[in-house]
Amino acid sequence: MKIPRLIIAGATSGVGKTSITSAIIYGIKKCGYTVQPFKVGPDYIDPSYLSSISKNNAKNLDVWLMGENELVQSFVKNSTSDISIVEGVMGYYDGFGGKTNFASTHHVASLLKAPTVLVLDASKAARSIAATALGFAKFHRNSRIVGIILNRIGSKKHENMCRQALTNLKIPILGFIPKNSESMESRHLGLIPVREQKSLQNKIRKVSREISDNLDIDKIVQICKSVPELPKMKPKKFKKPTATVAVALDSSFNFYYHDNLEALRREGAKLKFFSPINDKKIPACDLIYIGGGFPEVLGQSLERNTTMRKMIKKRAEEGMPIYAECGGLMYLTKLISFGKKKYKMVGLFDAETHMTKKMTLNYTEGRIRSNCFVSPTAKFRAHEFHYSKIRNLPRDAKLVYDLKIGEGIDRKKDALSEYNTLASYCHLYFDSAKYATNMVRNSI
Repeated sequence: MKIPRLIIAGATSGVGKTSITSAIIYGIKKCGYTVQPFKVGPDYIDPSYLSSISKNNAKNLDVWLMGENELVQSFVKNSTSDISIVEGVMGYYDGFGGKTNFASTHHVASLLKAPTVLVLDASKAARSIAATALGFAKFHRNSRIVGIILNRIGSKKHENMCRQALTNLKIPILGFIPKNSESMESRHLGLIPVREQKSLQNKIRKVSREISDNLDIDKIVQICKSVPELPKMKPKKFKKPTATVAVALDSSFNFYYHDNLEALRREGAKLKFFSPINDKKIPACDLIYIGGGFPEVLGQSLERNTTMRKMIKKRAEEGMPIYAECGGLMYLTKLISFGKKKYKMVGLFDAETHMTKKMTLNYTEGRIRSNCFVSPTAKFRAHEFHYSKIRNLPRDAKLVYDLKIGEGIDRKKDALSEYNTLASYCHLYFDSAKYATNMVRNSI
């Protein structure tokens, strides 16, 4: 199956991958092509930028969460546009550890047999940029690097020096991005979610257009098309709807993998979306799903909606299955403490959420040690990414995940369980096991 495709990788984090990937998508679309974006890794925020500029929902590609076969299947299944563009994560060869390439952008590029364009920050280098480029090209016997984009170029003289330095490498230079080019804005987990800024979509377009003018889009399109075929994948069958899942979706909760939502639909769930901030009631449903986000930022708005908070707690006490991840977990505690302010939350769990300055970022691996509506006892992989801590847990709090890798809620234990509610810091990829199947079946 011929899928025109390209990986955009960086030498490190912070070199401008998201801005440049958005610009490449903008430029390709301007040439008349449709673009399907992807993001390597478990991140929720970068994909929102790529979705905004492409007008297609960006999909995540993570070897740790998905496994190699499922990753390739997901890529092939979702590559329904003219060209697929994949933004990498961290540095090109950064993966699970210092001794392995596993779960790195290069690992994904190898699985997808995709050419890679390397983004380098040239702001504090000239001839030395060639040494960096050479190192990345030669570090692996098949680096897959077919082009370079230099970001943060200070002047025409600086550009010429870098160009001369790179001449002998014979790797095409596909763009020189001026130092004063605008870029996207940051929040503590990375970039600011698109939903949180009404003016952000216009800014994404403006930044993308400006950067795109400095890229060789025609050459990039040519590279995208010069790729080997990938194996065809047999599509998974969708079951008839048998259950309704109410999904919390607004400015406070919007961290969802599109593949997870599709997995629920495929397994027989009809999805109804609601806002814990604005709505006064939950849609008629069999299960409630509250994903991640930044509930601390909109804590006051969540606190004001006492009707919604009481209704969610009542549904939980009645035994309705509720699945919550990270921000959803925070929302189900008694309160969120953010700076000098405290906001009342649902209060299902007799514990408090406190925001901290320390980031928790891990791939996680562990075991579900007691049967629940999401899964029977089994090993699992996930990831955690947050700046909060759950405090004042009662001694008899039930935690059903034992973590071998990662931190979780308390001393390598995660997933608070009460009534028929499961809430954890761990984010699961539903198709890595039969999580969606179990959730739908056990909610009927």
